[in-house]
Amino acid sequence: MKHSFFFFSFWLISCRLFAQDAVLISEGNFVRGEIKGTDFQTVVIQEEDGSLRQFKAKDIQSFLWNGDSYVSKPILMKKKAEVWFFRVLEEGKVNLYVIGLTSGTPVQAPKVKSKPAISVGVGTGGFGSGLGGGVTFGGGRPRPEEQALKAMPLSFFIEKPGSGPIQELPLASGRQSQLKAILLSKLSGDDDLTENIRATDEFSEKTVVALIRSYNASIP
Repeated sequence: MKHSFFFFSFWLISCRLFAQDAVLISEGNFVRGEIKGTDFQTVVIQEEDGSLRQFKAKDIQSFLWNGDSYVSKPILMKKKAEVWFFRVLEEGKVNLYVIGLTSGTPVQAPKVKSKPAISVGVGTGGFGSGLGGGVTFGGGRPRPEEQALKAMPLSFFIEKPGSGPIQELPLASGRQSQLKAILLSKLSGDDDLTENIRATDEFSEKTVVALIRSYNASIP
C-alpha cells in the first residue's frame, strides 16, 4: 500500500514537472497528452501523436488535468455500486473530493479537425439527478471551440479511510444538522475542532474546506 502511495505521488510530481496532462491506468502504466474533457465517469485524452483515447473510471486509477488530480472511487448510486472520478481538494487523514463545474471554470468543447468527432457532456443537474451527459465518439461535426459546456453545481464528498465508504456532504441549507453530524463523526480526535463544529450553525463550502484542512494539519 505504501509503495503504491509513493509511486502515485512520484507520478503526480513527474507529470507536473512536464506541465502535461496524464492518465494513470495502473502502477507504471500511464498515458501523457492533453485531457479533452470528462463527465466524471469517463475521460478523453489526446495523445502526443494526436490520437484520442477514452477511459472509464472503473478501468483506471486517476488522471491529472490542468494541475488537478482526479481519482476513481466506488460510490453507491441508487443502491447500485458505480465508479466515478472525483477531483481531489484535500488529502490526509481525511480526504475531500468534489464533482462538478462552476461558472468560472467552464470546460470547452474540444477542437477536433478529423473524424471521429468527440463530444463531452456533463449535464446540468446535481449529483445523482441529471449529472452526466457522456463522452462519445461519432461522425458528426464537432461543436465550436467557443461553445462551453453548461455549468453544474458542485457536490462535495468526504472520505476517512477505515471509517466507511466515501460520503456526500449535504451542504443545502435545510440539511445543516445532518452535515454537522457527519463532520463530527469524521473529524474526531481534535477537541478544539469538535467544539468549533458544535458551535457552528451554518457551514459553507469554504468552512468545510478550512475544517478539513485544519484537521489534517493537527492530526499526526
